[in-house]
Amino acid sequence: MKLSTKSRYGARLMLDMAQHYQDGPIHLANVAKRQGISAKYLEQIIIPLKKANYIRSVRGPKGGHALTRPPEEITVGEIVALLEDSASLVACSDNPGVCERSPVCPTRSIWQEAAQAMFDKLNTITLADLLHRGQSPAGKAQELRRVL
Repeated sequence: MKLSTKSRYGARLMLDMAQHYQDGPIHLANVAKRQGISAKYLEQIIIPLKKANYIRSVRGPKGGHALTRPPEEITVGEIVALLEDSASLVACSDNPGVCERSPVCPTRSIWQEAAQAMFDKLNTITLADLLHRGQSPAGKAQELRRVL
C-alpha cells in the first residue's frame, strides 16, 4: 500500500502539534514552515481531523489549533485510517463487485490480512512514541520529517 500525501502530511501535522502540545494552540503557518508543507494543503488536511475531534480550533489573539487528546492517546493508525480513502491494499477488499473473481480468488484474503496487519501495527504507535524516536531536541523536527 502506498500511503497518500494526505495521510503522510496529516501524520506530520499531528506529530508537530504533539511536539508543541504543552505550548497551547499553534498556527498552521508555523507548522507549515517547520514541516516544509504548504499551509493551504494543511488547511485542507485539518478539516477531517477537526470533524473527527482530533484537533480543536481556538479563536482570539492566542488562538490556533490544538490536539484534543494527549499525544499518548492518539495512534498513527487512527490518523491514517481517517485520512486515507480506503484502508485496503486492493480494490476488491472493500468492494468485491469490482472483480468477477472476488468470490473465488485465493489471494483476496491475503491482501485483507496484510492491510489488517499494517493497521494493527500502526495502531500500536502513538504520537508520543514517535516523539521519543528523535535523537536530540534540536534534531527532532528534522528527524520527524524523515520518519514521515
